Amino acid sequence: MLIGELSRQTGVAHRLLRYYEEQGLLCPDRDTSGYRVYAPDAPYVVARIRGMLAAGLTTDAIREMLPCATGAGPGIEPCPEVLRTMAVHLERLDTDIEDLRRRRAALAEFREATEARQERVR
Repeated sequence: MLIGELSRQTGVAHRLLRYYEEQGLLCPDRDTSGYRVYAPDAPYVVARIRGMLAAGLTTDAIREMLPCATGAGPGIEPCPEVLRTMAVHLERLDTDIEDLRRRRAALAEFREATEARQERVR
C-alpha cells in the first residue's frame, strides 16, 4: 500500500509516517517509480508505534522493541530487549512520579503559607 492509503487507514499524517521511517520504525520498500510501498501489516505496526509513544517510550526504545512485536495483536513477545527496556522506562516513570509528588507537596506548602499570610493581612 502507498503512504496515502496507510495514512487513511491509520489516521496518521503522511509527515508523521515519514518521520517514523526516518527514525527506523517503519521500513517501506520502494517501487520502480520511487514511491513508498508499505507491507500489509503496516497499519498494525503504526498502531503499535502509536501505543508505545502514548506509553511514553522514546523512538529509540521503540526501535529496540519493534522486532519483538509480532502479529496483529497488541502484545509483544517477551524477548530480553523488551523486558529490559520496559523495566528501564518503568523505573524512570517511578522516579518521575516521586519527583512530581515532592514538587506538589512543596507547592502545596508554599500555597498554604501564602494563604495564611493573606489571612493575617485581612
